[in-house]
Formats: sequence, C-alpha cells, structure tokens
Amino acid sequence: MAARSSTGAAPAGPSTRRAHPRVRNLVLRLATAAMLGLDAYVHVHDAGFYGAPRGGGISQSTLFQLEAVAAGIAAVVLIIGWRVTLGRRADWLGAFFVAASALGAVLLSRYVDVGTIGPLPDMYEPTWEVPGKSLSAYAEGGAAVLSALGSTRGTRRFAPATQD
Repeated sequence: MAARSSTGAAPAGPSTRRAHPRVRNLVLRLATAAMLGLDAYVHVHDAGFYGAPRGGGISQSTLFQLEAVAAGIAAVVLIIGWRVTLGRRADWLGAFFVAASALGAVLLSRYVDVGTIGPLPDMYEPTWEVPGKSLSAYAEGGAAVLSALGSTRGTRRFAPATQD
C-alpha cells in the first residue's frame, strides 16, 4: 500500500492503475477501424484515376472499389463488435486479412511487375508518388499490426494438466 502524507493524500507520482480491459479493447477497435476507414476513403477517392479494363478483364478501378467496401465492412464490424456466431477473434482476423492483403497488393504493385493475371489488370506502378498510395500503405500496415494485436488479446494460455 502506498504511504500517505500527513494530509492523508497518496503521494504524487505516476499512476499504477491500468486501463480497464474493455476500455483498452474499445480503443484498439476504434484505432484499427480508423485505419481501415482511412484505407477505404483513399481507395474510393483514387478509384476514379483508373479507367475501364482493356480486353474485358476487371479494371483497377473495380479492384479499388472492392477494397474500399471490404475495408469499410471490416471497420464497421470492429466498431459494433458484431459477434453473431463467429466470435471476437473472427472480427480481428477478418480485419487482419483485409488490411494485410491490401498492404501486400500495394507493395507487390510497387516493387514487382507481375503483368496481367487472368482477368486482373497489370497494376505495376514503380513509384510512391501516386496520390494516396503511401497513405493507404501506412493505414493498411497500421491496421494489420493493430488487428494482429487484437486477435491475440484475451486468449488464455493453458498449461498442460499435471497429474499428482
């Protein structure tokens, strides 16, 4: 127990109290959702920079719109804490999948020219100067890290049972 001064007050200094687990969970959810929301905004905004597909494939604009929808849904699920049948971990894993796959796609399109793959367009852009590209990469990376952290929170590690 902390020593008290002559006035009965606890000594001044850093607080040893920790935030309630629900508050930490809410803050983590909101921060991850904000990163996913930023990613969704950038993809909706930048989708107009890319035209219709050549040769009847899927356009880059369509892929950007799909990413925006996926990131938006993942953000909403995290905010409302939707747990119908999938549970808390599924919320986090869904957010991680959306963020990590988008980050992987932007890094691949920046550093590797894979060309067209089936109906998917060649998305190679060997620069970070495209408006919103680096911002979305940071948001996706942040969301991936935070959602990975969120998926590990609250898990119990059980020691193997010992027999006497």
